Amino acid sequence: MTTHALKDAIAAAVDANWQKQIDWLASLVSFPSTRGNEGPCQDWLAAEFAARGGDVDKFTISEVPIEGKPGASAIVDVDYTKAVQVVASWRAGEPKGRSLILQGHIDVVPAGPEEQWSHPPFVPKIEDGFMYGRGANDMKVGVATMVFALDALRDMGLEPAADLFVETVCEEECTGNGALATLERGYRADACLIPESMDNRLLRAELGSVWFRVRILGKPVHVLQAQAGASAILAAYDYIGDLMQLTARINERAKTHPWFGHIENPVKFSCGKIRGGDWLGSVPAWCEIECRLSVLPGDPLPDVRQWVLDTVAATAERLGADKSPAVTWIGFQAEGHVFHPGTDAEAVLARAHEAVFGTALESFSMTATSDTRQYDLYYGIPTLCYGPCGSGSHSASERTDLASMRETTKAIALFIAEWCGVRPISA
Repeated sequence: MTTHALKDAIAAAVDANWQKQIDWLASLVSFPSTRGNEGPCQDWLAAEFAARGGDVDKFTISEVPIEGKPGASAIVDVDYTKAVQVVASWRAGEPKGRSLILQGHIDVVPAGPEEQWSHPPFVPKIEDGFMYGRGANDMKVGVATMVFALDALRDMGLEPAADLFVETVCEEECTGNGALATLERGYRADACLIPESMDNRLLRAELGSVWFRVRILGKPVHVLQAQAGASAILAAYDYIGDLMQLTARINERAKTHPWFGHIENPVKFSCGKIRGGDWLGSVPAWCEIECRLSVLPGDPLPDVRQWVLDTVAATAERLGADKSPAVTWIGFQAEGHVFHPGTDAEAVLARAHEAVFGTALESFSMTATSDTRQYDLYYGIPTLCYGPCGSGSHSASERTDLASMRETTKAIALFIAEWCGVRPISA
C-alpha cells in the first residue's frame, strides 16, 4: 500500500470510529481518577485492552523497587498499594519493524470548588465541538488518540510488525513514579510517544520541578497577649515572599538560557497549599506551606534544593526565629530536559503530521514537567511528546478540541504504521 493510500485508509477508519471514540473518551473522563483513586479507571482500561487482544499487566508501584533509581521522586504521604499502572503488550512474532511505547497518564488533579464549574467536573459535557471535564484535556484525550489509532489499523486488517506497549500510568501530576515503575518492570522499546495535549506541536524542552514542604513554628500565646507571640501563619508570608525573590533571581539567569531565554519568566513558583494553627483564640504555633519551584535544564537538582534551603534559612534569620523551619521534599524531584532534534522517531512523526495537517511540525519549549524525561533522559529511549489541542488544564474550564482529537488520531496511526511497520493481522 502506498503512503498516500495508507493515509486515506487510516482517515476513513478513524472517521468510521468517530462517534465511538467520543463516547469512549466521555467514559474515561467520567472516572474521578485523582491521586489514590485511579484503580477503577485502570480496571476499566485493562478490560478495554484485553478485549482488543492485549496481554495486560496490571500492577502497583508498591510492587516495583523504584526508590533510589534515576528519575525517582520523593515518596511522602502516599499509599503506593493503590497506585495502579497498566501495560498492554502486543508482541510481534518475528518482528520486522521498530518497537514502540505509547504512554498516557490517567491521574487528574482535584476538581477544586464545584461552584466554579458550569457543570459537574466528572460529567463530561460536549458543546461547540469541545468536550469539557476534569482530565478531558490533561490527558485522557491523548489516551483516546493512541487507543483509537490502533483501532483504526486493526479495522483495516493490520497490526504493528514490531512489539508495541500501551501504558496508562498514574503519578504523572506529582512524581513521575508511575512511568518509572513501568520502566523498572522491564518495559523498553526503540521509541516512546506520549500524546499529551501539545496543540499538535512537538515538545522540544521542558522544565523540571521540585516540590517541598516548609514547616514554620511560631510563638503561641493567648490572643490577649498577641503582641508577645509570633504567628507562624503571618510568618509564612515572609517565607513565600523570599521564595518568590529566589524565583526572580533564577529568571534573571534564564534570560540567557538557550532553550528558555525567549520566554519571559519561564521559571514558576507556586505556594499551592497552606495550613496551620489549632485554635482561634491562640496565636498560631505552626504553619505548613507546600510549594513547587521549576528547574531549568542544566541546573542540577541538588543545587536547586540547596537554594531553597538557603532561602528558608535566611528568612528565618531575618525574622529572628529560634531555628530554621524544617524542609521536606514531598513530590517531584525532576530535572529539566531537552529533547535534541534529529532522531529517526522525530523524522517519522514530522512526516505523519505533515501528511495529515499539511503543515511542517513545529516544536516548542514548555514551562512545565511531563513523564517524557523518564524514558528519554534516564533510559535512553527516544521520546516524543505530541498531541491534540485544548485549553484550561487544571482549571474549571478544562476542555479538549474533538476535531483535533480526530486528526491527531490519524497522525499517530500513520506514525505507528511507519515506525513499527504493519502487516496483515495474524490468524
